[in-house]
Amino acid sequence: MLSLAKVKDAQRAWGEGIVAIATAHTNGGDYVGLATDHVNTLYAYQIGPVLFKPTLAATNQFRPTLQTALSYFVASNNACLEDQGFAIKGWTSVRFENSDIIINGNTALAMGNYFFTGQEGFEVKVEYTFGYILDDNGGLRIQLHHSSMPAESN
Repeated sequence: MLSLAKVKDAQRAWGEGIVAIATAHTNGGDYVGLATDHVNTLYAYQIGPVLFKPTLAATNQFRPTLQTALSYFVASNNACLEDQGFAIKGWTSVRFENSDIIINGNTALAMGNYFFTGQEGFEVKVEYTFGYILDDNGGLRIQLHHSSMPAESN
């Protein structure tokens, strides 16, 4: 059964995964393996199409495959030459502030801001929309991921 708590657990797992990847990269660990597990576990690529528009993607805006998603997170496979590895930028924490979460049967939509804290303690605000589906084992998977930098106010 899909619940608000399950969505928040999925968000927490996503943030903890980004921090684990960054930490492994900083410490010389297997950050590519962690990123591969992150994408395989939290995204729905094994189930069907995934709509993924990452924050810092300009030339290859959309990431329809596991390999292009992995490229965005760790820039390890040359799938998208513009990538510099978002998840290996030294993030120390990630927190979500949901504008709202809508649950409809076996799907959920969440939209809001998430904040990435860097090694120097600065925080980067990013806007996001995630769409979740339940997999056959009752796990929550990301089927829609859109994120962008906030527009500059005049």
